[in-house]
Amino acid sequence: MRELNLDQLRTFVTAIDLGTLSAAARVLHLSQPTVSLHVSELETRMGTRLLLRGSGRARPTAAGEALLAHARRLLAEADDAVQAVRRHREGVTGRVRLGASTGMLVHVLPAFLERGRLQLPDIAIETLVVGTYDGLERVRAGTLDIGLVGRPDAVLDLVVTPWRRDPIMAFLPPGWKAPRAVTPTWLARQSLVANGPGTRLHAETLAWFAKAGIAPPRPCMELDANEAMKAVVAAGYGAAVLPVEGQAVDHAVRGLQIVPLRPTLTRETVLVHRALPLLDGATLKVLQLLRANCQR
Repeated sequence: MRELNLDQLRTFVTAIDLGTLSAAARVLHLSQPTVSLHVSELETRMGTRLLLRGSGRARPTAAGEALLAHARRLLAEADDAVQAVRRHREGVTGRVRLGASTGMLVHVLPAFLERGRLQLPDIAIETLVVGTYDGLERVRAGTLDIGLVGRPDAVLDLVVTPWRRDPIMAFLPPGWKAPRAVTPTWLARQSLVANGPGTRLHAETLAWFAKAGIAPPRPCMELDANEAMKAVVAAGYGAAVLPVEGQAVDHAVRGLQIVPLRPTLTRETVLVHRALPLLDGATLKVLQLLRANCQR
C-alpha cells in the first residue's frame, strides 16, 4: 500500500465533521469533484469503503471510524510540525551558538545574555570560548553561528560588522611601582606574561613593540586565557598586555594595577557571521539584539 496522503485525510475528516462533501469542499476551498476524488483515492489506497454517502449525510463506515482517530492525530502532528518550522523560520524559537573571548564572556556578555533571556525567551543562546582565528574557522564550518572576535585582517567569505572598541592596557602585579603610562621601553625591561603565538592579541602586542622600534622581552609565561593571565600577574610573575572590556574596576581583582599604554592600543571587536540568507530566524533575532547593543 502506498503512503497515506495528508490532503486526502484532511478531506476525509472534514467531510465527516461537516456531514457532507459539498460542505467540506467549501471549507477546504476545493471543488466538489476534487473532494470526491480525494475520498475515492483514499478508499482505493486503504482497500475498503470509508464513507457512506447516502441519505444526504456523509457517515463513516466501521473501517472509516477506525481510521478517523488515527487521521486526526496525523493531521494534528502535521500541523504541529508546520508550526514548529514556522517558529524557527520567524525566529520565535531556536538555538544560537555564540563564540567570544573569555574576557567578553565574563565582563560584557552577561548583561546581553540577560536581555536575550527576557526579550527572546524561547531562543537558547549557547556561548563558547573562542579566539579570533578559531572563531572565524568555526563560523565558516557552521559549528558557530555568530563570532565576537578581534577584527580580522581580511575576510571575503563572511560578514564582518564593527561592534565595540575597548582599550588595551598594562596589567601589573600589586607590589610593582607603576608608571603613569606604560611605554614599550619600560615594558621591555619587565617580566612579561604573554598571549601564546597564533592569537590576535599576541600579534597586536608584537606590533606595538615593533612600531616603537623596541624588541619585546622573552615571555616568562605564555597563556591563551586572559583571565588566567590576570591570576598569574596578580601572583607577581610579570606584567601583561590585555584588553579591558567593560568597566576597568571589574578587571582590577586581587589588587591588580591597570595602567594605560603609551602609545595607546585598542581592541576592536566585530560581529562575524555567514551571509544573511544562510542564517535561520533565531540567529537573525540574536544578531538584531547584538547590533542594538553595539558600542562603536
